[in-house]
Amino acid sequence: MAGQVGNGPGAATAPTLDTLRGYRAYARRWVFLLVISLLSYSNAMLWLSFAPVADNIARYFLLSTEQINWLSLVYLVVSIPAGVVAIWVLDSVGLRWATILCAWLNFAGSVLRALPCMVPSAQDPFVFLMGGQSLCALAQTLVVFSPAKLAALWFPEHQRATANMVGTMSNPLGVLVANLLSPALVKKEEDIPVMLASYIMPAGLAFLLATACLWESVPPTPPSAGAARSTSENFLAGLKLLVRNKDYVILAVCFGGGIGIFSSFSALLEQVLCVNGYSNEFAGLCGALFIAFGILGALALSLYVDRTKHFTEAVKIGLCLTSLVCVAFALVSQLQGQTLALSAICSLLGLFGFSVAPVAMELAIECSFPVGEGAAAGLVFVLGQAEGVLTMVLLTALTVRRAEPSFSTCQDGQDPLDWKGSMLLMAGLCTFFSCLMVLFFHAPYRRLQAEADASLSIQEDTCPATSDHIPHPAATPEALPQHPPSPQHEPGEKPGTAPSWNLSS
Repeated sequence: MAGQVGNGPGAATAPTLDTLRGYRAYARRWVFLLVISLLSYSNAMLWLSFAPVADNIARYFLLSTEQINWLSLVYLVVSIPAGVVAIWVLDSVGLRWATILCAWLNFAGSVLRALPCMVPSAQDPFVFLMGGQSLCALAQTLVVFSPAKLAALWFPEHQRATANMVGTMSNPLGVLVANLLSPALVKKEEDIPVMLASYIMPAGLAFLLATACLWESVPPTPPSAGAARSTSENFLAGLKLLVRNKDYVILAVCFGGGIGIFSSFSALLEQVLCVNGYSNEFAGLCGALFIAFGILGALALSLYVDRTKHFTEAVKIGLCLTSLVCVAFALVSQLQGQTLALSAICSLLGLFGFSVAPVAMELAIECSFPVGEGAAAGLVFVLGQAEGVLTMVLLTALTVRRAEPSFSTCQDGQDPLDWKGSMLLMAGLCTFFSCLMVLFFHAPYRRLQAEADASLSIQEDTCPATSDHIPHPAATPEALPQHPPSPQHEPGEKPGTAPSWNLSS
């Protein structure tokens, strides 16, 4: 039988290559991924739960439109300073406690938002709403960085990109569900307490799972050489290494710029389309297509990258195709009656651009190894949020009021804005970041190379070449010598204890 030495029933079993390496993937990694995905999904729902029914919220709580907008903008404001702290928490305190803290903040925020409905005597409901959203915004900084670190520490190398994709894409899925669920639940102002209570349930479930089912930050045995050599110490030194890494800086600037462009696109889509006669329902459909095709594209691209390890090629091609589609959107969005073309363009924009996100996060870790995964992925996100603020300020600053044409469907009571210059700027920025990435990013895959070196070293230690026996390069575990050399016990180890395989070679 393959994997056994000798032919008798009591023959010893030869160690497989994975056993010799000392790596193991645990089934409970999927529970960890489920908790983080549910947290990210719930947090994104809480973020945008007010926006689709802003007019009803304003009337029910007697708030202004500006106050309702701040309930969503607080996520962007809080994430920049809190993101740096979240990086330290992930790489220093550990993934388990960071996830539990995130679950507590997310659940507490969801309950605090609903208190004005539970306690009718509450004097200022905006304080409770903003307080709850602020707690959820703090939780966001912890969960957004987590998928890349979880994939690195718990998943074998052939599953890392897929695991990262599942955790990362749970966030836009929550955005999509919130845009559909809030209008479905709120038909009139009296339905708002039901809506707020409904968003507590997924947050509560994630809170219970995180508290009860997460037992450790790292598995007892690492799943890969990269996980075995992963570092989460010396936070400031890691940040210095990232800033001095030219390839990482290029990736962070380009991908962070992409995050800023896509954030601006999502926030301004309805305002851009209503000027030329497109309804709010159609703008919502375009946003849904953008997210749905992005999730499908991310799934396909992550499976491909897990098999081929073509991280750089996937990101560069995705950004170039995104630039072409972005130019098309800038031109077609200024025309009337192009519903089919705009639907296709928004679908392709998500398919090419949104799908790159989890692969780019993996590439950030590859080119910055052995810096902690939280720092490598978190700094990209923080920079993306900052670039998002700058991009949105630039795009809105370039708009001018124009006399309202007869086909405008804008309902803010003011003359609509002219977005032509802003959309051309968005396309130009996207093209600039794509060219910068293609021309100047040429980073080696440091983590994969470290894993390959460790694997080769272990095989050489296990099957040493002698003058009369040179193993064939294509040797399989079944072709190993019938009596594999036993590892040497470390000093102080008793002969009866399990030996430790030396992974530091």
